Amino acid sequence: MILSYQGLKEKEAWQKAGITLPDYDWKAMCQATEEAPVWVHFGAGNIFRGFIAGLQQRLLNQGLAKSGIVAAETFDYDIIDKIYWPHDSMTLMVSLRPDGSTEKEIIASIAKGVKADSQDKGQWESLKNVFENPALQMASFTITEKGYAIRDIQGNLMKVVEEDMEQGPDRARHAMSVVAALMFVRFKAGAAPMALVSMDNCSHNGEKLKGSVLAIVKAWKEKNLVPAEFEAYMSDEERVSFPWSMIDKITPRPAEIIEKQLTEAGVEDMAPVITSRNTYIAPFVNAEIPQYLVVEDRFPNGRPALEKAGVYLTTRDTVNMTERMKVTTCLNPLHTALAVYGCVLGYDSIAAEMKDVELKKLVEHIGYDEGMPVVTDPGIISPMDFIHEVVDQRLPNPFIPDTPQRIATDTSQKVAIRFGETIKSYMASSELDTKSLTYIPLALAGWLRYLLGVDDKGEEMAVSADPMLAQLQEQLAGVKVGEPDSYKGQLNGILSNPVIFGVNLYDAGVADKVETMFCEMLAGPGAVRATLKKYIQ
Repeated sequence: MILSYQGLKEKEAWQKAGITLPDYDWKAMCQATEEAPVWVHFGAGNIFRGFIAGLQQRLLNQGLAKSGIVAAETFDYDIIDKIYWPHDSMTLMVSLRPDGSTEKEIIASIAKGVKADSQDKGQWESLKNVFENPALQMASFTITEKGYAIRDIQGNLMKVVEEDMEQGPDRARHAMSVVAALMFVRFKAGAAPMALVSMDNCSHNGEKLKGSVLAIVKAWKEKNLVPAEFEAYMSDEERVSFPWSMIDKITPRPAEIIEKQLTEAGVEDMAPVITSRNTYIAPFVNAEIPQYLVVEDRFPNGRPALEKAGVYLTTRDTVNMTERMKVTTCLNPLHTALAVYGCVLGYDSIAAEMKDVELKKLVEHIGYDEGMPVVTDPGIISPMDFIHEVVDQRLPNPFIPDTPQRIATDTSQKVAIRFGETIKSYMASSELDTKSLTYIPLALAGWLRYLLGVDDKGEEMAVSADPMLAQLQEQLAGVKVGEPDSYKGQLNGILSNPVIFGVNLYDAGVADKVETMFCEMLAGPGAVRATLKKYIQ
């Protein structure tokens, strides 16, 4: 069996393998999308293929939609070459139950994968045609939190963004510039309304998207590269909206055991590939079953019937409360704490970490004791039910092949939200005191200790990719594990940096505690475990 339009004609073989097929005509869907595209998505990776594309599949299966999604990749074009095109943009979705059983379904709702490359004439024209079509209702995004950043750690514009601002829409390279350029195409074609919907796992994602895109639009206007009317169009949320959203689904890298199961079932060519951008991706996606998507219901050109696919459509305030619940309290901080400590302590599985007494208690303290006092109940999802599901079912699921090394990627881009927001809430409270915080500082100290690239045995350890890694390690230069006296205040510039933590940790009254814990972890082999035990007990 081959994952492609032709391959789907072997219906009996797929059904015998227990793999659910789409209930619609793929060719007709592709034709409808070409004629009247409704939805384009930026970021062609696993969370999109394994979750968001599945939403449109539900609508297509129910006859509630005719067109599919155009998937545009802004960063890693190999994904389109090696995963999308050979399989007609289809994905074999494998949902992992806690008991080890699986649900398998072919997601075929992606009409085509396109490289969002302004220098690839054919691909760029294809995307321009989509944006020129007045039928287009929305562009959604899963480009990771760093995809929206146009400034570096010092607050300076990135070089690529500066060049984009100088060269204008026709030479756009950064993801935010590409979006601005395509919206300029739409503006020139009649300025039809639409929604730009970030579905990335970060706080106030719609605000981040809007701020970065409008910064580029404004720069172009000031350089007379676009007319003032275009900036007015992009700034008018009655015509171009930037809804906020909250997304949640653990979608780890492809697992070897799943590849083997699919191959044994007769599915061909399921081997993962590692792209030139170091993306580890396969024709299949494996993920947990629980999933949540909460979206602010502001779509000036209409929208798909997403509520019929399980999406919560609601107000910005409710999205914000739900997102804060998840990202700053009930899941993401726990994930990051497990990630950095898991790496240092030699784990290669998040689920295995949840059997570690100290690590399990650490995340319970972070979530239940320090996070819940400042969580806001969004009304549509119970915070206590949510965190219980996370701690008791989701993180310990041994069949989710998620690694601390993957979760530790880009941590510098995450700590301001995952921990900084709770610290700020304590600072703003008349009833809570930041000096009462112990476990969030312990998580931050663990991250800084992790950055040294030495595990708790005293051996060299790989550190996951991070855009600030070189700068942070430079600031930590001279600090040596096993030599506590090598610490000469190297953390000062890091702990006082509000770009990293969302607040100056000295002003917050938290820095000294982080510093003390960090230094305790320098004592030598076993010091990280000893420090954990000291504060957990």
